[in-house]
Amino acid sequence: MVKDTKLYDTLGLSPGADESELKKAYRKLALKHHPDKSKDPSSAEKFKDISHAYDILSDPQKRDAYDRYGEEGLSGGDPGMGGHSAEDLFAQFFGGGAFGGGSRRGPQGPRKGKDMTHVLKVSLEELYKGKVTKLQLTKSVICSTCDGKGGRNGISSTCTNCQGTGMKITMRQIGPMVQQIQQQCNVCHGTGESISEKDRCKKCKGRKVVSEVKQIEVHIDKGMRDGQKIKFPGEADQAPNTIPGDIVIVIEEKPHDRFKRREDDLIYNAKINLITALAGGNIHILHLDNRVLNVEILPGEIIKPGEMKIVSGEGMPSFRHHNKGDLYINFEIVFPENNWTSEEGLAALREVLPAPIAVPPTPSGCVLEDVVLSTLDPNQDKYSNRDNRMDEDDDDGHGGPAGVQCAQQ
Repeated sequence: MVKDTKLYDTLGLSPGADESELKKAYRKLALKHHPDKSKDPSSAEKFKDISHAYDILSDPQKRDAYDRYGEEGLSGGDPGMGGHSAEDLFAQFFGGGAFGGGSRRGPQGPRKGKDMTHVLKVSLEELYKGKVTKLQLTKSVICSTCDGKGGRNGISSTCTNCQGTGMKITMRQIGPMVQQIQQQCNVCHGTGESISEKDRCKKCKGRKVVSEVKQIEVHIDKGMRDGQKIKFPGEADQAPNTIPGDIVIVIEEKPHDRFKRREDDLIYNAKINLITALAGGNIHILHLDNRVLNVEILPGEIIKPGEMKIVSGEGMPSFRHHNKGDLYINFEIVFPENNWTSEEGLAALREVLPAPIAVPPTPSGCVLEDVVLSTLDPNQDKYSNRDNRMDEDDDDGHGGPAGVQCAQQ
């Protein structure tokens, strides 16, 4: 629950809007109300309000403070801190500065570092019940010995290897062509600064940061889905004059041997024999929380091959609200082998089951001929994936009629 929705209202968004929705809303409104593109006298003021709203809501730390305390909770720092400002984003979308003229804004303070993304493989059982797991990640932190200066009293000079640019350009010959490659300077590691060996910090060797193992607790809530992200703001690599990025944990759902998930529903394939399909019976389904569901097939219900039934409320819990989806059961009928019974048993079946479909009489003028039905060689099975109804042929009008006809003489 946010204290104040004024900035969200300015952009026409709800408080739950994500970064993508935020950018789209700003782009649309900025194009409409930009003073250089609109003749409305009030556009300049509206554009300032839109830019101010975006500057606050696009910064995760400022957005969090605004959601909790309203605008009174904002420190009033530089709106460019911690991400793209509204004017920078407008320049990115439309070119030039926010108010025309092609100029770019000046320095906006420390830039934000890159996010660290880690994929976490999670079983369907863990997504059903929820779980807390601990991860150990290696990241860079500011050296505590030199306080991120790299050496004694921060003494440094311009790197002579890259002339302070932090990058090196090398040329590579590929046949008759020459390729130009830009790489990070291997001497200053992209800082553009050089610290003499005698002045370098003994702990970080002049690199200003050291590696540290960070342990984080990841709370996997019930109902989370594949691809969902869990963020730890400001916990990524540290660097001098840089706001740390976020650690982003991406959920990857492992395949399951019994269930398939479709959003908040589960699909289960159940094999039953012919007598159960015709006369009823019970099947047991081991659920994701180790409960065994006793599913009764009522006598006379008759389950057809490929038929699907539903058990309400036994699917996955929904994320946050934990309302259960449904369990869909897809039935596969296992027919008996060819040698399963005797002549006496077949005779008994003919008495119990409905009579076979009557063979139509042979039309006048046609010759009745006996043929042999053979087992299909797998190498000849080129129609198994096609619909038995042969819809493609029927649509073209080439399908045969339902009855038997003889050709006209």
